Order: sequence, then structure tokens, then C-alpha cells
Amino acid sequence: MAMIIRKSTIKLISSTLSRTFTSTPTITNLPPSPHSISSSSSSLSFSSYNVNGGSSYMRGVMFSSPNQPLTFEDFHMPRPKANEILVKTKACGVCHSDLHVIKGEIPFASPCVVGHEITGEVVEHGPLTDTRTLQRFPIGSHVVGAFIMPCGNCSFCSKGQDDLCEDFFAYNRAKGTLYDGETRLFLRSNGKPVYMYSMGGLAEYCVIPAHGLTLLPDSLPYTESAILGCAVFTAYGAMVHAADVRGGDSIAVIGIGGVGSSCLQIARAFGASPIIAVDISDEKLEKAKAVGATHIVNAQKEDAVEKIKELTGGVGVDIAIEALGKPRTFQQCTQSVRDGGKAVMIGLADVNARGEVDINRLVRRQVKIIGSYGARARQDLPKIVKLAETGTFDLKAAVSKVYDFEEADKAYQDLNQGSIIGRAVVKIA
Repeated sequence: MAMIIRKSTIKLISSTLSRTFTSTPTITNLPPSPHSISSSSSSLSFSSYNVNGGSSYMRGVMFSSPNQPLTFEDFHMPRPKANEILVKTKACGVCHSDLHVIKGEIPFASPCVVGHEITGEVVEHGPLTDTRTLQRFPIGSHVVGAFIMPCGNCSFCSKGQDDLCEDFFAYNRAKGTLYDGETRLFLRSNGKPVYMYSMGGLAEYCVIPAHGLTLLPDSLPYTESAILGCAVFTAYGAMVHAADVRGGDSIAVIGIGGVGSSCLQIARAFGASPIIAVDISDEKLEKAKAVGATHIVNAQKEDAVEKIKELTGGVGVDIAIEALGKPRTFQQCTQSVRDGGKAVMIGLADVNARGEVDINRLVRRQVKIIGSYGARARQDLPKIVKLAETGTFDLKAAVSKVYDFEEADKAYQDLNQGSIIGRAVVKIA
């Protein structure tokens, strides 16, 4: 029997860290980037920077131009700054948002390293990192990273709305940098900068602002847990903050990929019923039944809107989730909700895509159309990890395929062809 979670009772259960705090190792000869990393060490070279006496370099997967294969490149070891953490990346999820960038459907700075949902091990803190962060994330800690990495200081972050962080959108999504306006990635061959889609997770190491991390219990595997930082994170934000889902709400999820299937599990956890999954793939719909769907609709074989209304006594659902980012599914979503219902949009679209809506019904029947990009890292990511730790969210059921690091480009080719059912993960270490 599925565990029912009511929002009023969800609490983060804190536990004493099992690992003994170890102070940050002393690293000498810290170099600057040739692109103004630090004026205090301007006489030093890039190659002298390493972690714990190890390699000064790492491998990463780089995107250069639309519809071209991703390539493996050598990078200088990325260097964290104050309140940033260097993470040895263990796994990175394969997401449609990356694919939009790779296909040129969403503009982003290039060249860049994509990959934005990761797990890994803390190996280094930036200089001048505050004591609280040092104590919360000791060296050796297992962590999971959220794709929205809040700055913690802007007007939205100050109000707890990490999902609207001004610096994240102004710097990372607009420029491919962290919040000082600089990337942490530089090519080994020529020192040229490479930009970061979130933390640039398809690399052996990545730098993440501490506010974008939470601890990962030893009981949870690195590989499957990578999806907590985007697929589950996005679904949780949509269900909790945008939809305000309650037990007994009727829900339709349109588009059953990695995020859509996560929405089904979150809806089930909150006691929603019925839960209707809509897709054009019978294989995806069959899997949907295993992760929370009470009903399935193949939109290629029948009218999705009419079927949803039939399953809800002719009125439509309380909440419809659009998880694909297509004009047609946007329209299906808005037409599937009952009067006074909520149509929540979480699928990113081609930059030129436009959705149509019946304005008169929107006005007269109080249909609410709500955009939702993700959850709130500081308050939500620990709760999301707890859902996985307790088994309320089934990570094994959510991850359908694991690729080796060398297969990263193939993973995105498969995603583009629609052959990945659920979520795939690239295992890096």
C-alpha cells in the first residue's frame, strides 16, 4: 500500500551526521584563471591547482554547437570560491532541458558542459566558506545537487522563493556562469572558458553553490539518486507549490517522461485520485501504471480531453500537469481541467513555441494557468531526499536505463529518439 503524505505533516527529519567533520585540506599554489579568477594569486599557473595532491585536470562532456555530437574534453580542475563546493561527480541525469540546448531550441552560452542533476562526494570547499557550510558538508559527504542553485541573497531567496532566484536566471541561465559572472570551467588545451548549464554536471568534478546541495544518506545509491535534483525536484515543485495538491484531488499528467512519471509518484504520495496518465507511447503508459497512474490514455488513439472528462464524470480534473512543452499538449492541459481548476505547465518548449487558450473560458470559469520551473532547493530538496529514503518515492522504478560516462552522447541521442522510458542516468564514477 502506498504511503499517503499530507503536506501539513511533511517534516524534515534531521539526523546527526554520521561522518566526523574533517577540516578543509590545505592546498598550496592556488592558481588564477587566465580569466580573472583571483587577483590575490596572479603569479601562479593553472596547472599547479589540484585537490589533495591528485590530478590537476579532469574530463568533461562539452556541447559546442546545435545538433553536433557532444565531445569529451580535458579541463583544468575547477576551483570553488567562497561558499561553493567542489564535488566529485558520481552520476548525472539525462534531461530534456539539456536536449533543448543541444538541439538549439533554447539559446544558451556555448561551448558549455550540460548536465544539471547530479550526485557526488564533497572534496573541497572554496576559500572563505562560512563555518556553517563547512560543518554541514564535511569532506567526504555524499550530496545531491538541485538544478536551480539559489544564491541565497536576492529578493526572492530572502523570501524563501529559491525557485525564482534572480541571480540563477540572470547569471547561470542567461550567461552560463556562477554568480560572480564567471565560469569555473576552462579547457586544458588553451585555457578558454567553457560555460556551465547549472553546475555542468557531465564532468568528473563540478562546482556548486552550497545552497544548491543537500546531504544524501548512505542508504541511497549515487546513480539512481541523481534524478532527485531535477526530475523529482521539478515534479515536487509543480505539485506542492504550483498545484497545491491535496488528498483526493483528481490529476492528469500529460507527457510521461522522466518528469511526468515523477509527477505520478508525487501525486500518489499526496493521496491524489484518480491519477490519469496521458501519452502516445503504450510502453510509457504501461510503466505509468506501476508508478501511480490509476488510468491511462493514449492520445494517439483517442481524444485525450474527452477521455479525461469521461473519467471524471464530465467535469475534468482538479489539476492537469503539462510535462512535454508542446503547443498541442499545452492546449490539452488547459482544456482538461474543471471549472476553477489548475493547469500547471512544467515542460520547456522551443523558444518560438506558442500556446493557444480559450480566453472566455479562462475568464468566466476561473481556470488558472500556472508556470512551474522547479522546487526550492533549501527547503524542498531535503524533503525530496526523505521521500526517497523512506521508499515513498521509488527511485528504482523511476530510472529505466544507466549509461557509462563514455556513452553520454548516445544517451541524448536515445532521448531525442524517444527510446528512453522514464529517466536515464549517466554513471560517471
